[in-house]
Amino acid sequence: MNLQGGCHCGAVRFEIAVEPQVSLLDCNCSICSKTGYLHLFVPHGQFTLLQGRDSLTSYRFGTGAAEHLFCKTCGIKSFYQPRTHPEAWSVHYRCLDSGHELQASVVPFDGQNWEAANARRNV
Repeated sequence: MNLQGGCHCGAVRFEIAVEPQVSLLDCNCSICSKTGYLHLFVPHGQFTLLQGRDSLTSYRFGTGAAEHLFCKTCGIKSFYQPRTHPEAWSVHYRCLDSGHELQASVVPFDGQNWEAANARRNV
């Protein structure tokens, strides 16, 4: 199914192609827990930025591997490049347009202990 979403002010808009049933990652790291981010991983080829490339600003912390992309106007991170899935974008589930019929299950991820949690995820 094709869905759209974006930031709060509408400057950044995207479209994704996903299956009707998805798993969301609920990470407890410092940035995800403070923003309530729910990760929906979408392969790069199934993500299209419709508008707002010039409206995005980048932020990196820790190892610098993840590129967090925020709207310069409203400050919302509707998607970003995670270090856990370098082949995919992480789309913020809560930034999808309302009215979709995705069936989502939530999987916890211990981002406070990222290295160990990621090693367990890759087993």
